[in-house]
Amino acid sequence: MRPFELSLTEAARAVRARELSPVELTESVLARVAAVEGRLGAYVTVAADTALAAAVRAEREISESGPRGPLHGIPMALKDLIDAEGLPTTASSHVRAGHVAEHDSEVAERLRAAGAVLVGKAHTHEFAYGLITPQTNNAWDHGRVAGGSSGGSAVAVAAGGATFAMGTDTGGSVRVPAALNGVVGLKPTYGLVPRTGVTSLSWSLDHVGPLTRTVRDAELVLSATAGHDPRDPASVPGPVPDRFPGGDLRGLRVGVPRNYYFDRVAPEVEKSVRGAIGRLAELGAELVDVEIPMARHIQAVQWGLMVPEATAYHERSLRATPDLYAADVRVLLEAGALTSAGDYLRAQRARTMMREAWARMLDGVDVLAAPTVPMTAAEAGRETVEWADGTTESVSDAYVRLCAPANITGVPALTLPVGHDRAGLPIGMQLMARPFRDAAVLRVGRAYEESVTGGGRLAPLAA
Repeated sequence: MRPFELSLTEAARAVRARELSPVELTESVLARVAAVEGRLGAYVTVAADTALAAAVRAEREISESGPRGPLHGIPMALKDLIDAEGLPTTASSHVRAGHVAEHDSEVAERLRAAGAVLVGKAHTHEFAYGLITPQTNNAWDHGRVAGGSSGGSAVAVAAGGATFAMGTDTGGSVRVPAALNGVVGLKPTYGLVPRTGVTSLSWSLDHVGPLTRTVRDAELVLSATAGHDPRDPASVPGPVPDRFPGGDLRGLRVGVPRNYYFDRVAPEVEKSVRGAIGRLAELGAELVDVEIPMARHIQAVQWGLMVPEATAYHERSLRATPDLYAADVRVLLEAGALTSAGDYLRAQRARTMMREAWARMLDGVDVLAAPTVPMTAAEAGRETVEWADGTTESVSDAYVRLCAPANITGVPALTLPVGHDRAGLPIGMQLMARPFRDAAVLRVGRAYEESVTGGGRLAPLAA
């Protein structure tokens, strides 16, 4: 197996055993980027020279003192919303052309302290305001969308151009591209991973989380990045998950939605996800039917919060340089200016009610299992999807629909691959739990992953 094909867990084990050096691993990943980037467009910026310098430094440190931890010497990518000192943070937008970060974001600082090697900055849908990432092609089928907004991060991991990556998730922006590209994506509990130095889309919905090859990899990255940061008003003081028990699932109750999550879902997606839920039962979990509360209000609340918050963030630059925004993003930002204070406050009140209702629902189960997105990767340029019930939905609305509840309520949500459709495109299952029960979704995800074959493999069409 070539070094770039290794998962984070495998690479860390090889580095610790002195079977693989950080320089060899980084050189392999950079060679992979050079080989596939022209077809994929995952990166805004590739920092090859600084990555190699960091790898040399990590190799020396490990030789002298041993690894600081599992991320020491491991190549990674940051979504181009996350500041890294000395590198551009453009948010994949002409509005930010020439902007160079003067300081590390808190997440980048923690990863640097853990010894991770930054390969570069990965593309996002402009300012994270979209579910497509048009600059980037799907790793499994280059004629299909990567998903967004962390599309570059997902594709880099799926193609071997990074051992792991960090993204942001406001309405599914880690989980959607992870599902569409066959990798693992974690949206931690709101407030668990700090956002200082991360360009905001919607302050009350934004999360930072990892994209990895395996669930165990996600556990390792979460342990390195979670923890209180007083500079982030949403950051929550409290214990950081650092133990993620494995084993079977005996005694765990897995909620299976009887409404909402399986409505307007492609048959192949439903079949794969229900099959994966059945596998959880085989591993000892008890399946419990649950009713998703306030289901008909979910999308209205998501958009009612996100649109005005995004417009408020961009107010000055939208007035000064409106023509520098992509047309789809500019339309959404201008629409946000029409949202009244009353509408925004009603969305906030509805969110409070939804959080309380979800807390009551989750009191009866340990995790909730459902599809991550209702369909696999759409063809590039496709704007709508027609469902069997005769309804038509935009592709973006379809992708955000099943992810938005976890952003509104702030609960942890993990997506992992559970199958493929007839075209060979990946299908993802989403696991959710009560706030700060991130370890529960990771435990269930790892149990499933370890019970099946083929987990953590690269996208074959990126070979």
